[in-house]
Amino acid sequence: MVQWTWKIRHDCPLSRARKRRLAAMHLQEIEGNPLSAEDIVMFEMFEREAWTHDRRRAYILAQVLPLAAE
Repeated sequence: MVQWTWKIRHDCPLSRARKRRLAAMHLQEIEGNPLSAEDIVMFEMFEREAWTHDRRRAYILAQVLPLAAE
């Protein structure tokens, strides 16, 4: 049986993005507004699939705008 170990280089863009996300999540929690599990999965997907900031923004707005119209 092969056991895989994944090492994240601390200088790679994915690692930097993850560090920023974790810091932002911590601040949200301090403010009493923690991210939901669904939000965390979404942001992890953005990082994993290397979405551009414009694509991320469009995706989030597409999810939020119908809710605001209610």
